[in-house]
Amino acid sequence: MRSISDTIERLARARAQTAGATAQPNKLTRLADPSRNPGQLTGWYQCPDSPASPPALVVVLHGCTQTAAAYDHGSGWSRLAEDYGFAVLFPEQSRQNNANLCFNWFQSDDVTRDKGEVLSIREMVASMIEVHGVDPRRVFVTGLSAGGAMANSLLASYPEVFTGGAIIAGLPFGVASTVPEAFDRMRGHGLPSSTTLDAGLRNASRHEGPWPTVSVWHGTKDNTVAEANALAIIDQWRGVHGAEAGSNHAQVVDGHRLETWKDASGRDAIEHYRIVGMGHGTPVDAASGYGRPAAHMLDVGISSTVHIARAWGLTPSFERREKTEVSDAPGAKSQPGLPQMPDGIQQVIEDALRAAGLMK
Repeated sequence: MRSISDTIERLARARAQTAGATAQPNKLTRLADPSRNPGQLTGWYQCPDSPASPPALVVVLHGCTQTAAAYDHGSGWSRLAEDYGFAVLFPEQSRQNNANLCFNWFQSDDVTRDKGEVLSIREMVASMIEVHGVDPRRVFVTGLSAGGAMANSLLASYPEVFTGGAIIAGLPFGVASTVPEAFDRMRGHGLPSSTTLDAGLRNASRHEGPWPTVSVWHGTKDNTVAEANALAIIDQWRGVHGAEAGSNHAQVVDGHRLETWKDASGRDAIEHYRIVGMGHGTPVDAASGYGRPAAHMLDVGISSTVHIARAWGLTPSFERREKTEVSDAPGAKSQPGLPQMPDGIQQVIEDALRAAGLMK
């Protein structure tokens, strides 16, 4: 276990970064407080105007020292949602709950089904379904760091609610119950065995399947949350998906390694993006037009937002925006891995997508 002085030092460093991470404009709308909000969280959302059918919903959880607006500004989720017609929900932590704005993934009362912060977020999702008409069959969740750990907690606690989840620089569910334990697990110390991780997931609810898909993103130079946590998350979810160790398929996407595990039905159930050379943060590609570099938003030439949305079927697999705005990201690269097409062909495809209601 790390010393208490080490814990205090890490908290002080996190607080020093807060001012720059939170001062961003907010284009989201405040969600009315749900009737049950034991975690005392605030919700922000964006919905498409007059959708032809119930839109999908992506729940997005910010990291420590961030706000909903700051994470949206850096990740580009609301802009992508506006372009492709799905809804986004950003639960937001308060300093009353956590001085560093971290979701309390290490407090058992906040990650246990029908308690604390996970219940607050579940109630926000219910409100988005009932009041704003989102499709209950297409609800997804993603998050960074503490938000990634909380996203995993939501997948474990409410697997019947979420179709898929994406965990960025996060941790397995149920591996810490105190702040010192949390810092130990972040450094990769004391992570449970795959058997224990699997049992914790299965015991988090009475659910017996089908299980949400899981996408794991982690940088190889992450000195805040050790890369061992990404492997532990995969171990936690392999069992319920019937994916054997070593049965993965590997390929290179936008210059980075992607490993995929299939479930018994042949569906891609677990994926792992290993971002070489990246530190602690969310991978963005400013040249994609979605997201921009900021504190813990790292321009590494691959957009996690775009790839996650694509894997969930929220955007066409071959689509690229006509216009890219990268004025605030000097030297940003054009996005690799997305085919360029002549303007005429591109226009024909875009017209067809609009006619089908798949693009605005």
